[in-house]
Amino acid sequence: MVRSVIRSLAFAFAASLAALPAMAQDWPSKPVKFVVPFPPGGSVDPLARLLGVDLALQAVETSVSEQSRAVTNFYARQAPPPRAEEGRLLVAQADGKGVRLVRSETPPVKVRRGKGDKKTRKKEAIAIAVYTIAPYVRTPQSVLEALFPTPGVAAPPSNRPHPQHKQVFATLAGKAAALKRLAQWVAKRAGKQIRQRVALTDGARALQQQMHAWLPAFVLVLDIMHVVEYVWKAGTALYGEADPQRAVWVKAQTLAILSSRTSQVIQHLEEKARPLAPHSQAAKVLQQVAHYFQRNLPYMDYARYLQNGWPIGTGVIEGPCRHLVKDRMELSGMRWTVAGAEALLALRAVNENGDWEEFHRFRRHQRHQRLYGKPLHESWIDPAERLEIN
Repeated sequence: MVRSVIRSLAFAFAASLAALPAMAQDWPSKPVKFVVPFPPGGSVDPLARLLGVDLALQAVETSVSEQSRAVTNFYARQAPPPRAEEGRLLVAQADGKGVRLVRSETPPVKVRRGKGDKKTRKKEAIAIAVYTIAPYVRTPQSVLEALFPTPGVAAPPSNRPHPQHKQVFATLAGKAAALKRLAQWVAKRAGKQIRQRVALTDGARALQQQMHAWLPAFVLVLDIMHVVEYVWKAGTALYGEADPQRAVWVKAQTLAILSSRTSQVIQHLEEKARPLAPHSQAAKVLQQVAHYFQRNLPYMDYARYLQNGWPIGTGVIEGPCRHLVKDRMELSGMRWTVAGAEALLALRAVNENGDWEEFHRFRRHQRHQRLYGKPLHESWIDPAERLEIN
């Protein structure tokens, strides 16, 4: 019965397209993909696709939740990329981004909130990335020129290699869960062609500790962009924002750091802070920056990193943190449940990795095997019936 109804609707839909004015016959010029967020397998699915029916929010949420459950198994069974396409350097990165939660998943509201307290709170989503790349040797001076380009002077052409088979993911399950998944992905990629292993994070101590715990064979590198931000912060404390000498000072300190002379920069900051009033804002900032560099000194041997051709910036993970997490989770007025955000982030990661079609093929086959105990042969299904399972 359902099959005959679906076929009738398909033929009716085709007939309606044939009746359109001749001026519309050139459209579409390429295949059109219909994406309907509804649990597959029921008669409502093809009806929604054919008639463009709006679905209830609860149905969308249910579909996202159900589909996301297959993501972990999909990546657990996915074969690693071909060894011949991999670079010699294996790189892992991690970063965090806050997601606003609904009030029902936040602590009880205080009678009177203190400074900085809000009605709702954020939960950190940890974004991870793994990829391989060819080494790219640079000098401290060349990196400095890239960080501080001269106005009106075009940057020289670059032969910088590109990341190979980048995989990203984001989760609200915590740092340990995110780094466990990262370690599993790394284990799949660690073939004989890998010569060196590098991990990059910002200066968050907890994230660095998790990197050491889950990826002990990797050399941990502090993201240079976070370092430069701290140098600018110190420069503003010393010179203010309007003094041209600030930029000159910042460039000099950045070059020293890139040349693995961070200890000299720390000593210089402490000397600058010494004659200032102990409780002045400028002294506090200089001491804070000096302490940040001192704590992260083991991860700031940039001259060696550059000579080895290693990456020193977390740009590969900063992008996913922005468009995988922030651009979707921080739309105006949005608040999330942990389960809802987790499900959506998993599916967005699948799409970001370019695995969308392969994932849904895997999900359909797994569902069919679970329900009917036998493999799904999609070649047996005619186009009208295929709508029911996509």
